Amino acid sequence: MKVGISGTALLTSGSMDRIIDYARGAKRDGFSSFWLGEHVTGGIDAVTALTMVGLAVPDIELGTAVVPTYPRHPMVLASQVLTASNVLRDRFTLGIGVSHATMLADLGLDLHRPVHHLQDYLEILLPLLERGEVAFNGELLSCRARTFVHPQGRCSVVVAALGPQMLKLAGTMTDGTSLSWVGPRTIREHIRPLLEAAAGAANRSAPRIIATVPVCVTNDVDKMRQSVSRYLSFYGDLPSYRAVMSREGVREASELCVIGSEAEVRDILGTYAEAGVTDLAAVELQSGTESSERTRSMLKEIALRGC
Repeated sequence: MKVGISGTALLTSGSMDRIIDYARGAKRDGFSSFWLGEHVTGGIDAVTALTMVGLAVPDIELGTAVVPTYPRHPMVLASQVLTASNVLRDRFTLGIGVSHATMLADLGLDLHRPVHHLQDYLEILLPLLERGEVAFNGELLSCRARTFVHPQGRCSVVVAALGPQMLKLAGTMTDGTSLSWVGPRTIREHIRPLLEAAAGAANRSAPRIIATVPVCVTNDVDKMRQSVSRYLSFYGDLPSYRAVMSREGVREASELCVIGSEAEVRDILGTYAEAGVTDLAAVELQSGTESSERTRSMLKEIALRGC
């Protein structure tokens, strides 16, 4: 399991300087990748931000985890990604996802037929990234367009997928999945088998499983878990996350945060590797200078030596 760092928590700061500095530190400390999400209702654009990071920080994979699809036509996203690929070359991974009904409602959008939407989306996006042209008339999306082709081929594309239909789509059409708020049991018993079966049936190579996981090394576990519980409680109200939390046997998102001593955190992260996670995107939860330093030190050790 490769270990990377997620900088998504910095998006609300609105500061590219902070994001670039954070990515530079991840590279310096030996992490394999740096990831940014994107808020449905606005803020820093993840693809543009990672392009700027790539200009400043060489030789580290950069990826989105994830870009919401409904607000952006696949032709628009393809143009943006192809432009970014001119800078990032072969070290960019595009993660996309349909998001959630309550979040899309803030934009006046409906989460209408999400599986069909995503399939149409990929039928447009992938040919544009691979061949530079597409002529597709789908049930929900259509596009006739021609653009340029990146000389090194298309970037890696993964999909946020939790349900069986989405996992089948991810395994059949893309390079894997990008997960948030999903525990190791769910990955081992649900995500990985369905994803690998779909990829195998489509004669695709073994899929990536990228897991974004909040991590904190601290002596005061209860205090930290209570702190994060206050601002993570709404995830339990989202149907797709509520389903996987039930499958995992937890009641709320804070229970999926990996919090404890160095040994405890290392052991739990080891279960993610055993479950089939290929790439860990660690969100470093903040709990004071000492705790932050211990968390980074432990993650560096895992990145260097493995779980």
